[in-house]
Amino acid sequence: MSPRVAGFLVAAMTLVVDQANKLWLLDVFDIEARQPVRLAPFFDVIAARNPGISYSLLSAHSPAARWALVGFTVLATALIGVWLWRTTTRVVALALGLIVGGALGNAIDRFSYGWVADFYYFHVGDFHWYVFNLADVAIVAGVGLLLIDAFFLTARPVAGARYEP
Repeated sequence: MSPRVAGFLVAAMTLVVDQANKLWLLDVFDIEARQPVRLAPFFDVIAARNPGISYSLLSAHSPAARWALVGFTVLATALIGVWLWRTTTRVVALALGLIVGGALGNAIDRFSYGWVADFYYFHVGDFHWYVFNLADVAIVAGVGLLLIDAFFLTARPVAGARYEP
């Protein structure tokens, strides 16, 4: 299987798992009525509506702002999709697939609800991490893989070596 195909399959699987998780928590389990669900002393499942991007930055409280965020997400995802189409390595394809699938999962939320559904909440003492979803996990994992590839896996030219195509 080519890296391109693998990357797009990862994107599709990420999107399906993210949306299935959100639909189950919102519509079947009804997390909004049952929250908080304590899974550990430091980890809860709750229902949070994020009108913005990470950490609720650029909150979209108007229809125009919401559509601007949807448009930006679609544009960024399309550009990353082009990068995925052109990649020749499996690690980069996997990373980009995770990012595309996660971004589309959050874009579907914003398009459908006007906000992104977030559920997972880490906290220890007075420290509270932001609430996130599986799409966010995929995006962060994808960026992490890109960094690993860039700093540890990609061959670098040796100083003084000549490049000849």
